[in-house]
Amino acid sequence: MSKVSIIVPVYNEKKTLETILERVSAASTLDYEKEIIIVDDFSTDGSRELLIELKKKYTFRLEFHERNFGKGRALRTGFAVATGDIVLIQDADLEYDPANWVDLLVEFKKPQTQVVYGSRNIHPKRRGYSHCILGVKILTTAINWLYGAKLTDSYTCYKCFRKVCLDGLRLESDGFEIEAELTTKFLKKGYFIKEVAINYNPRKFAEGKKIGWRDGLNGLWVILRNRFNLIEKIFGNVLQ
Repeated sequence: MSKVSIIVPVYNEKKTLETILERVSAASTLDYEKEIIIVDDFSTDGSRELLIELKKKYTFRLEFHERNFGKGRALRTGFAVATGDIVLIQDADLEYDPANWVDLLVEFKKPQTQVVYGSRNIHPKRRGYSHCILGVKILTTAINWLYGAKLTDSYTCYKCFRKVCLDGLRLESDGFEIEAELTTKFLKKGYFIKEVAINYNPRKFAEGKKIGWRDGLNGLWVILRNRFNLIEKIFGNVLQ
């Protein structure tokens, strides 16, 4: 039986942890075996202690960071220990509904499918902050223009892919720019990214939303760096 690894990065999400774990544990993964991996990125609100308690009730693998790095590092930790044939990213808040997993996973019944994203911008019913919407649109447009893609939502949490797609990617991002790094490196390897519509329940900053304008700038830098190999061009002669 094939397996799907669900990677859940956590940072100060005590209020939603038990609810999301309940939903994640109950959600259908079709006929795939389910592996849940939670990576706590040095939470300070009691999330770590709660996760230890929740292990008595739910089945999941728990990884701890000894200091706060960011979502990108948490995902990289999860990727490193995942044993599934397919990897699916799930945030620990309640913005994304695990009931949508089926729509992503069914695409992998087609042998040619390698990467599937759940798009918030296909038939959207709810939208978040206007500046967040604009930021994602700018970043997605930059990716489409520079990499020849036709994406609608490059910064979606719901990125699902065959684990083999990580081979040779050399991921480096620690923060939210991991969204841009994964997307651009998938595209550079020649993978077609299939998008499917998902539900989205945006939360407010007062409720714990963390992404900000600096994350957008970091993402834009990653998009440009990966397209033009800027690091090698700037420092290549020095490093040789």
